[in-house]
Formats: sequence, structure tokens, C-alpha cells
Amino acid sequence: MSGPHLFPVRVYWEDTDASGIVYHASYLRFAERARTELLRAAGFEQWNLLAETGIAFAVRRCEIDFRRSARLDDQLEIDTRVTAIGGASLDMSQAIRRNGDDIVTLLLKLACITRDGRAARMPSDLREVFNAIKAETASHAA
Repeated sequence: MSGPHLFPVRVYWEDTDASGIVYHASYLRFAERARTELLRAAGFEQWNLLAETGIAFAVRRCEIDFRRSARLDDQLEIDTRVTAIGGASLDMSQAIRRNGDDIVTLLLKLACITRDGRAARMPSDLREVFNAIKAETASHAA
């Protein structure tokens, strides 16, 4: 990867309310897809990660700022960045954009957990990948 991870999303009827405006929970789904694709681009599929290491990521905290509304058929782009790496956690920022303008921003803390929901240290190979992603995204201004 080079720079931030960018993931395109088209707004469909299922993402909107009765007026064609994106329903607030849809932004969380868009952001989740982008984080999943960031992991995939880094060589880690979530199901395999769980099967091979017994760990997964869960959202521990999410702060979301709704600045503007997206509408039916809008083409959006989600910019995902790793901002901090802890022993069993990962901080990320995500910006959902339309035509280059931020419409929704998210700040997240993800917890590395076992199948039974207990905190777990992040595997070293995954930590190395996230450190590389963090370094790459830090070198590109938002």
C-alpha cells in the first residue's frame, strides 16, 4: 500500500431513508467495509485471521461527526488511516467523502479480542503491517 487506503462506495436505495438521504447507520456499514478491505489489502482476511490466530477486531469506541448528508446514487470514498497502535488495540480515523469534501468523519478504537471476547495482544506480523500502514498514511496529509 502507498498512502491512505481509499475505498469507493455507491449509495443505493437500501442505504437511504424515505427521502433518499443516507440513513445514519449506513455510514457505519460503509466504514466497516472500508476497514475490512484495508485488512484484505494488507494480506489479512478477517475469517482467516480468526481461524489461524483466534483473534478478531471489535469496535471499542467510535466518535462520528455528521457534517453533510449523502444522497441516493452519490459516489463516496472512504479514506482509512491507522493513527495509533497499542498492545491490544488500534486507533483509526476514517473520512467519508463526496467529490473530495468530508461529509462524515469517524475516530475509532478497535480492540483485538479472542473468540470469547477477551482482550488479546495483537500478533507481531499484524502489528508490523499496521506500523507500515501507519507510517505510509502519516506521510500523506489528509
